[in-house]
Amino acid sequence: MRKMSLEGRMTILIGSSALVGALVFASVTEWPLPQLISWMGSSPKHPAAASEPIGPWGALTLSVLVLLPLSAWLAHAVMQPLRSLMRALQSAVASYRDGDFSVSIASSRSDELGDLIHMHNALGQTLRDQRQHLAQRELMLDTVVQNTPVALVLTDAQGKVTYANIAARHLFNEGRTLAGLNFEDMLVTMPEALRKAAQGGEDALLTVEMDGGEETFHLSQRNFRLQGRPHRLQLYRRMTRELSRQEVATWKRVIRVISHELNNSLAPISSLSHSGAELVRRGDLERLPGVFASIGDRARHLHGFIAGYASFAKLPSPQPQSIEWKPFLDALALHSEFRLQSDAPEQPGRFDAVQIEQVLINLIKNAHEAGGAPEEVTLDIHVVGRELRIEVADRGPGMNEMVLAQALLPFYSTKRSGTGLGLALAREIAEAHGGRIALANREGGGLRVSLLLPLP
Repeated sequence: MRKMSLEGRMTILIGSSALVGALVFASVTEWPLPQLISWMGSSPKHPAAASEPIGPWGALTLSVLVLLPLSAWLAHAVMQPLRSLMRALQSAVASYRDGDFSVSIASSRSDELGDLIHMHNALGQTLRDQRQHLAQRELMLDTVVQNTPVALVLTDAQGKVTYANIAARHLFNEGRTLAGLNFEDMLVTMPEALRKAAQGGEDALLTVEMDGGEETFHLSQRNFRLQGRPHRLQLYRRMTRELSRQEVATWKRVIRVISHELNNSLAPISSLSHSGAELVRRGDLERLPGVFASIGDRARHLHGFIAGYASFAKLPSPQPQSIEWKPFLDALALHSEFRLQSDAPEQPGRFDAVQIEQVLINLIKNAHEAGGAPEEVTLDIHVVGRELRIEVADRGPGMNEMVLAQALLPFYSTKRSGTGLGLALAREIAEAHGGRIALANREGGGLRVSLLLPLP
């Protein structure tokens, strides 16, 4: 059952004090003190008591003398639980500041102070639960980070190692701890390519000689602030096995594609050759030109297929130069049909005109083959920040998520007669220029292919 509130208690105490003061004043001025003094004055045994009766000021003084100690006692009685609670709360807050959340305040009160104590104890329990949960998560995260095969090194602004997992210790210091060491000193003993990549501050894919063989690493670096101080996180991921598996898978895919294409061409050539020999044996020479023409068509198709693979494998390094947009677009329009979405930038581009033209020819050709209206194939060129963005868009059916994820891979094609080299070649040329290719479905249907090139 809830006890009376503090406000009610204070009301009763103040009212009691006022009532006591009134009673004292009345007893001094009205009854019984005046009657007692009068009786004592009339008695022969107390002649000294026959003085003047106590006036109003005397009654007031006497009332104050009675009420002061009573008020002090009541104030002490009222403030004592508040003082005790404040001391307990101060001690609890000090413990929370020091990271100790185990403090609880014992109380059997059922008033407002009791509610405050219960809320404090509930807060302490919540903080304890959260701290335990965070400790478990930190333990799990530390276990994962320590046992991951990726070497992780965290350094401060002075280059001192503040954290390194097991893989990093084995990679840089023969399994010994790296904490507190200068990471630059550790890099001195590493291969030059790895040292230069780490000092460059950029992500990189590099191959180095280690332990009598070649090892490929992917280096990822990030700068951030930890507890208000700058830090650098470096991740060294061994890619040799993964790249080897991918290389084997790629060769298998190449062999399957080439075998399929060779069979598709050699089987008809073999069949037509046999038919031609049979026509010669029969003396039917009129049909021989058609047979030879078919053999020539299949041979030209096979030559084009092989030439496409050769151009992908022997792509020369780009030779960037300043490109004026009008003559470049006029030349592109001779090979492909497109609608220019907006005016080209006034700033000239800087890229290998032959290679970028080949990329755009392939992209526009794909846009026309997507199945949308020819007039909906658009080309848009604009500058975004420090990048030149060239976009080819259509209103075909677009691509599903699986195709979008694999469309840029070599030898991947959704066309029955496709080689899977068009978008892969575009990606290779874009990356050789320091740029990239991005594919995205458009609202309302269609696909947008963005070629992004860095500006000088």
